[in-house]
Amino acid sequence: MARKEAAPRAWQRMLSGRRLDLLDPSPLDIELDDIAHGLARVARWNGQTRGGRIFSVAQHSLLVEDVARRLAPDARDDERLGVLLHDAPEYVIGDMISPFKAVIGDVYKEVEARLLAAIRLRFGLRAIPSQALVKLTKRADRTAAYLEATRLAGFADAEARAFFGTPDGAPRDVAGWLEPWPASEAQARFAARCAALAERCGGG
Repeated sequence: MARKEAAPRAWQRMLSGRRLDLLDPSPLDIELDDIAHGLARVARWNGQTRGGRIFSVAQHSLLVEDVARRLAPDARDDERLGVLLHDAPEYVIGDMISPFKAVIGDVYKEVEARLLAAIRLRFGLRAIPSQALVKLTKRADRTAAYLEATRLAGFADAEARAFFGTPDGAPRDVAGWLEPWPASEAQARFAARCAALAERCGGG
């Protein structure tokens, strides 16, 4: 009798001990420490950046939230938290560069969307962000991408503007944001900012 093959494993064990199911992620299996740890060790730009350290998704997320605060100084704490968490699914699925996302298509987007919805619910946010917040996040994300592209990833200014547009709301202290931090610092700073925003909006 032929042996029936087991279904492929679709969950990841986290350092917290949680098992996160990628097909049906539960907010109960999401921990801030796991997110901060993972994002601090995921490299932006596939690691193709200058310097001896990676530029992490955790540091990028903090930069995007800083830009968003400059673009929308009256944004609520829950909106700022939503911006900070915009790339949080990457603690599980990594930071896939845009050209490869285009090759894979909708499957990646579906997994990413399910994870983001679960993460947002874990922190007391609506599963689906408003269109206004999506628009703000994209503006801030594109500015951060432009800064990273030109300062870290070897893009010429004209090339970066063609892909990411004109930077809008960039912090004055750009150098401080774009000097890659050690993983331990990126982890601690992301976790602290996320916890502070979550506490202020009741989602801690």
